[in-house]
Amino acid sequence: MAQLFEFEKPIAELEHRISELQKFSADKGIDLSQEVDTLEKRVLLLKKEIYGNLEPWQKVQIARHSERPNFYDYAPLLFEDFIELKGDRLFADDHSIAGGIALFHGVPVTVVAQVKGKDTKENIKRNFGMPHPEGYRKAIRLMDQAEKFGRPILTFIDTPGAACDLGAEERGQGEAIARCLLAMSGYRVPVISTVIGEGGSGGALALGVCNVLLMLENSFYSVIAPESCASILWKDTTKAKEAAAALKFTAKDLLRLGVADELVREPQGGAHNNLQQTADELSQVISKYLVRLRSESPEAIRETRYQKLRKIGMFRESAEINLTKKLD
Repeated sequence: MAQLFEFEKPIAELEHRISELQKFSADKGIDLSQEVDTLEKRVLLLKKEIYGNLEPWQKVQIARHSERPNFYDYAPLLFEDFIELKGDRLFADDHSIAGGIALFHGVPVTVVAQVKGKDTKENIKRNFGMPHPEGYRKAIRLMDQAEKFGRPILTFIDTPGAACDLGAEERGQGEAIARCLLAMSGYRVPVISTVIGEGGSGGALALGVCNVLLMLENSFYSVIAPESCASILWKDTTKAKEAAAALKFTAKDLLRLGVADELVREPQGGAHNNLQQTADELSQVISKYLVRLRSESPEAIRETRYQKLRKIGMFRESAEINLTKKLD
């Protein structure tokens, strides 16, 4: 049975009533088409009302949906001839980061993506999408290769955060993430990052130094998960809903704040309801920005990436505040 959230239950109840009426109509030979039609219209209106006014915490739930598409779902719909490359050439192959080379609309690209599992077994294999240092070092290896051969880099962000176990710390997790940030800041090839699910903490930021940041409609991108934020601020993880609202980390929030460059529309209820439609939307948006970036010089590409980062967190003081400071 598909995962159902509390706010979706009214929709499910109406759909169940429709199913029962249709079955009763077929069994008894009674025409109930008018009643069914009325209920179906109510379902459409209810979906529009609920999914059109989702709260930040509800978007977090959708971003974490057990059936939400991961990179391996999108890859065959976005790319031709995707060839996966494995290992960091230092320690091991991290299954929570996938990468390789592919053709995107006929253009050779390098792809690096964080990957969550769909069930318990796969999540254990992929460490619930939380990369270890070898994962980030694999990402650097592949992106350095892209820089060498002049291939655009496409990254896909979907992680609750970097692995924080003893092994990760022993192998230099902080250093690996820092090297990712340093390497990506200097590339002269276009870098387009897309948040396809949850973008949590430094584990997500490590693949987010880009020229263009895209976000799926029900994704979020933040320096901290709402549960961790609630734990720090209120010493109470049950206040995660309040933290989600305060963090301003949804796609709409970050588009308004200038952190994200474009919001990619999802089907009603989330990407898991129509993978093909979501992939088509994403493909068109990535292609639009890639065409624009490939027309720029390598120096301009690096400079615009730098300027994009510099603008994050900008603020302006009012004249009154400045005057007060001078008087003091």
